[in-house]
Amino acid sequence: MSHLASARRLVVKIGSSLLVAKDGTLNRAWLAALCEDLAALRGRGGEVIVVTSGAVAVGRRHLALADGPLRLDEKQAAAATGQIRLAHAYQEALALHRITVAQVLLTIDDSENRRRYLNARNTIETLLRLGVVPVINENDTVATQEIRFGDNDRLAARVAQMIGADTLVLFSDIDGLYTADPRRTADARFIPEVRELGPEIEAMAGDPGSNLGSGGMVTKLQAARIALAAGCRMAIAPGKSLHPLQRMQEGGRCTWFLPGQEPLTARKQWIAGSVKPQGTLHVDAGACQALSKGGSLLPAGVVGVDGDFQKGDAVLVVNGAGRAVARGLSAYSAEDARRIIGRKSGDFEALLGYRGRDEIIHRDDLVLE
Repeated sequence: MSHLASARRLVVKIGSSLLVAKDGTLNRAWLAALCEDLAALRGRGGEVIVVTSGAVAVGRRHLALADGPLRLDEKQAAAATGQIRLAHAYQEALALHRITVAQVLLTIDDSENRRRYLNARNTIETLLRLGVVPVINENDTVATQEIRFGDNDRLAARVAQMIGADTLVLFSDIDGLYTADPRRTADARFIPEVRELGPEIEAMAGDPGSNLGSGGMVTKLQAARIALAAGCRMAIAPGKSLHPLQRMQEGGRCTWFLPGQEPLTARKQWIAGSVKPQGTLHVDAGACQALSKGGSLLPAGVVGVDGDFQKGDAVLVVNGAGRAVARGLSAYSAEDARRIIGRKSGDFEALLGYRGRDEIIHRDDLVLE
């Protein structure tokens, strides 16, 4: 059985360049074919969640906004009018199959804040239990540049992780991962399957290739990291042709990212999916070795602190070469962390005026990259 055919809970991400024509009109024939595929999957007992782009691209046409980059306020205005048309198009297309649609708009804060994350998860779980297809997009009308995902690849992965999906498909205008950008490098080699996201794979990412969307291969690999940590397989697949899910199931070309280990606990999945860490901790070789063996991060192994984070915020942990080796929840604010780095726990009270935790990140609050 193929990876897609065995999917019980599937998240499908649709890019702007697939759904919206260059003149800003919706590609309704393509959407109708996609919805036929979704209905067929549901007919086999699967659950479906759609993460869609396209609101800004559709809305800017109706507001007669000029071509080129938009200011944030113009983008928010375009999203506000485009989202109505986008949701209605999905509603009409899926109603032909007697499927109810629900619109869910999320910001990065809804996934980074633990309480709002749980609330969003409960809402989506309830919709699925009632037989509804949630259609999810980023809430561009209220999000500032600082609190945006900025792409729906990572949003889709965060949603997949949030609701325990077993399969995530990112439809794109490219048919998978290559050793280099095939549009620029003639001898670029196609990679059909990835089981580990090491530096070699990450180096294959190129720049965004579409003027309609905001995602590129970099964000797709970031999405893969989130999905794999949750035990969710992910595919980068071509979406331009009609019936893209059916084509995948029939053996169409795509790249599958397959988890090689058991999914993390729910808390560690949330940490691993953190899209916007608030700071960075630079660590020495000894600390890296301790982390690789399952240890906590002690202040004695930290050599530098970047950012202005608070206690409980997500931070990246990087080695001497500047490569991220872990991420976790800091037990100290950036200000206090700078006071205790390189020091033993017995010194903390004199330095801070109070005795905090021995670890700057406890192993229960830490996930290796």
